[in-house]
Amino acid sequence: MKMLVLGAGLQGSACAFDLLRNDAVHSVTVADLRVDELPPFLERMRSDDRLRLTELDARDEAAVLALMRDADACMNALPYYFNADMARLAVEAGIHYADLGGNTDIVFQQLELDEQAGAKGISVIPDCGLAPGMVNILAAAGIADLDEPEEVRIRVGGLPQEPEPPLNYQIVYSLEGVLDYYTTQSWVLRDGEPQQVEALSEVEPVRFPDPIGELEAFHTAGGLSTMAWTYQDRLRLMEYKTLRYPGHADIMRTIREMGLLELEPVRMGEQEIVPRDAFIAVVEPSLRKPDSPDLVALRVEVKGRSGGEPKTIVYELVDRMDEQNRVSAMERTTGYSLSITGQMQADGRIDRKGAFTPDQGVPADRYIAALAERGVRIEQREE
Repeated sequence: MKMLVLGAGLQGSACAFDLLRNDAVHSVTVADLRVDELPPFLERMRSDDRLRLTELDARDEAAVLALMRDADACMNALPYYFNADMARLAVEAGIHYADLGGNTDIVFQQLELDEQAGAKGISVIPDCGLAPGMVNILAAAGIADLDEPEEVRIRVGGLPQEPEPPLNYQIVYSLEGVLDYYTTQSWVLRDGEPQQVEALSEVEPVRFPDPIGELEAFHTAGGLSTMAWTYQDRLRLMEYKTLRYPGHADIMRTIREMGLLELEPVRMGEQEIVPRDAFIAVVEPSLRKPDSPDLVALRVEVKGRSGGEPKTIVYELVDRMDEQNRVSAMERTTGYSLSITGQMQADGRIDRKGAFTPDQGVPADRYIAALAERGVRIEQREE
């Protein structure tokens, strides 16, 4: 398999690192504007002659196409606003494509490539990270296992193992992306109909086994992606909430209500500044802690009836940083998820062709088994 990874950031690098651990992968090309500052875990693999680092401007469609035509599959870890164009180019090149999603409107655009991708005998799968991605696959598996599914509740978050006040949070991916999710309304399914609710709202306690203990869950955008429409009129309720340590939502709601996350410029003396840009510039240094280990906590609950009796299927994951390789839990659950999907597309374990989301075409049993091989172990129980 010849694999192309777009984006040399943390998630793209984790994807490439995972690909290189598979002997069946003959080459891994990592392309980005800058490929000279790799995370240590991928930097150590520069001696692997299968790894190829290429400078690329993703706006140069001819250059992107040239790389795609020399690959079997493309895993895109660039910012979400490149996703529609990269998917379109992958279809033109005739190769499998997966990305991390992040914007539901763009995902709907990508799904319009279904007929073209099918005609080329390839698959186009957006939303292949942790959330959206892993959680959607688990939710669909639980729904399929019930005779009468009724409710789905998804809770997931990336957290520091050693929280520090006042936010008890550290950056585990783009801070810009986090703030987007905190300021954009979230789609949910209520009474069988898609509805929007305010981000950071409806805070509730969620308990995980010690030493994690009690967390809080609140609405944020993006996690369900298109599932609110896929399961419209088939489920009574479906919702996604982010997990943080208690108190985080109240602080961030206050910051938002004070206007510090606004994107409209304001005048300050002789200059105009964007409040969110200033906020990021001030707080990012204190939240970026590369040496502080993180964890990912996940719980997906699917309620309904089976054989006429009430039944709840629960999927739960607590994953921690790989201390030996210094790969964070967020990179393991997001970057590895993208890698797994790309490999399953290329080797035929995903046999559906066309454009679809992970919950519609990624086989949950094979996906969960692949995660377990990497030490990312999802526990399933029934209640």
